Amino acid sequence: MAKQGEKITNARTGQTMIFLKTAKETNGELLQIECFSPPSEAREPEHIHPYQVNSFNILSGSCVFSVNGKEQIVVAGEEISIPKNVKHHFWNSGDSIAHYIQEFRPVLHIDSFFETFFALSQDGKLNDKGIPNFFHASIIMLKHKNDIRVTIPPWPLQLMTYWILSPIGLLMGYRDYYVSKS
Repeated sequence: MAKQGEKITNARTGQTMIFLKTAKETNGELLQIECFSPPSEAREPEHIHPYQVNSFNILSGSCVFSVNGKEQIVVAGEEISIPKNVKHHFWNSGDSIAHYIQEFRPVLHIDSFFETFFALSQDGKLNDKGIPNFFHASIIMLKHKNDIRVTIPPWPLQLMTYWILSPIGLLMGYRDYYVSKS
């Protein structure tokens, strides 16, 4: 569980997050994160948050958002809110660091998801698309199925795959969280 003031960095994308308001301070209603994203070719997979609204308030720089397949640039002073269950992803294609406040309502366990994936990135355990090996990913994504889902392959196929592979991953020693060894 994230702690207020905790700072994490994704080694693959260079994105830094500082947890401003967490589930503990907001009774699970709001996760507020200060984010810094440098320009990068690395992109997160397109995904949805099935039960959460995800919003961004750009303080400086800009980010490109693909929401339901439509791209738009959001610049300093602008906000974007992505309703639950809407496919999206974003990246910084500009020439300066994008600084923004990101929020999730409600929190669920998305903070733990970020902590796990950022720790995996620190130890070089994500592929070029930002995903760990299938066995570990299955365990993590099964735990976070209400927080985040990639859009491809279709959800029923993903879920079936996670159910099949996660027991093998558990036998291999993987868990639904990860703490960096560095």
